[in-house]
Amino acid sequence: MSRSTAAAALLAACAATACSPTFNWREVRAESGTLRASLPCKPDKATRQVPMAGRQVDLHVLGCEAGGATFAVLYADIGEAGRAGEALAQWKQATLANMRATGVREQPFLPPGGFALREAVQVVASGQRADGSKVESHAAYAARGSQVVQAVIYSDALKPEMAAGFLAGLRLE
Repeated sequence: MSRSTAAAALLAACAATACSPTFNWREVRAESGTLRASLPCKPDKATRQVPMAGRQVDLHVLGCEAGGATFAVLYADIGEAGRAGEALAQWKQATLANMRATGVREQPFLPPGGFALREAVQVVASGQRADGSKVESHAAYAARGSQVVQAVIYSDALKPEMAAGFLAGLRLE
């Protein structure tokens, strides 16, 4: 195989697997050890207290920016598995209201290890940032036991391939 043929094959393989300097996909694991995700850049970590499913919980965030998009995985233990569906529905509604969403499309979402809940969905929407500028989002909501998860991408112009690798890497254990 000539050097130019080998180089072309390598480039084609990288393109097919979303290999690029912009998206340096890596597996990250929640500190609790019950969640794995793929992010296209080294994530920042944060935790804050939020009300969810009738109680205050620690909401953990792993997030980063790459390719003009913000990628984040947020998770919390709400303490009661029986309220996971309620928590996911409230979380989805709050997110959509916050971005003044329009053109909302949703479909079921069940990552490996996730529980099959009616509220476990993928949601694609357009809306506005706090400053009034346009934003597009692709979010997924899932749960396992009392742990609830949101994986979300925000971008000016969301590309389907951004979400494909991101959501495929989400696993609950």
